[in-house]
Amino acid sequence: MAELLSGVKIQLKDGSQVDAGDYLKGKMVGLYFSASWCPPCRAFTPKLKRFYEAIKETHPEFEIVLVSRDKEADELFEYYDEHMGDWTFIPFGDPKIEELLEKYQARTIPGMRIIKPDGTVVVKDARQEVQVCGLYKLKPEDL
Repeated sequence: MAELLSGVKIQLKDGSQVDAGDYLKGKMVGLYFSASWCPPCRAFTPKLKRFYEAIKETHPEFEIVLVSRDKEADELFEYYDEHMGDWTFIPFGDPKIEELLEKYQARTIPGMRIIKPDGTVVVKDARQEVQVCGLYKLKPEDL
């Protein structure tokens, strides 16, 4: 995952931007495909936030990257600031967004893929697993 996103700037909760390749090196990554205008996304995001907070306690090597489908930058910033957890996002308009949507076949939102550091998809429908099973379904060896 770090290799795929190398050279791409991702934004942290504090507003700073870092190179995704460096930041995500060696980490298990959850790509979260979402948008502010999507009611199911707004319903799922608080559940994901709780999941993220719980899993980071035991697996600090896990990170979420928001891949927004918002139509305007302001919509993304407002949604992220007010509703998202302490994770990162790819800035609005970055061409890598379309590449990730295609590569991981994210045709509907909300959607989430969990990807190992080597790029292997561990969980294709992580939204379903987080929503229904939470931490109980994902095994420590997967992370």
